[in-house]
Amino acid sequence: MSNIQLANNLRFLRTKHKLTQDDLSSLLNISRQAYSNYETSKRTPDLDSLLHISRFYRISIDELVLDNLQSTYHTSALKTGEEYIPYVVMAKEKNTGNSIYLSREELDFIIKYRALSEENKQILAGFLSNKP
Repeated sequence: MSNIQLANNLRFLRTKHKLTQDDLSSLLNISRQAYSNYETSKRTPDLDSLLHISRFYRISIDELVLDNLQSTYHTSALKTGEEYIPYVVMAKEKNTGNSIYLSREELDFIIKYRALSEENKQILAGFLSNKP
């Protein structure tokens, strides 16, 4: 049985996070076509995929499957006046080309690290390499 609300939510979340179907299919380790079928309601994700997707977007499976997230987003954005900010950012690992996903906190840390002087970067690297 197809779930139109789930399909709409998947498409809405992906576009709001400025991701492609390829990005999500990589996250789920499936083909782009398989993910596309989720968004068109031709297929329904299995439980493991729903768990991965809900954790990725930091929402409950109930919200993902049952809520109208587009309506919820517009209502909450209007009430708070906040701009929508994605929870994660996708990046490519330089050496392997693998995709990695960073939380807002991790991204902020990297930005602050890059602004440090070379001396402070070395101090921080030394601190992080020391194991208790």
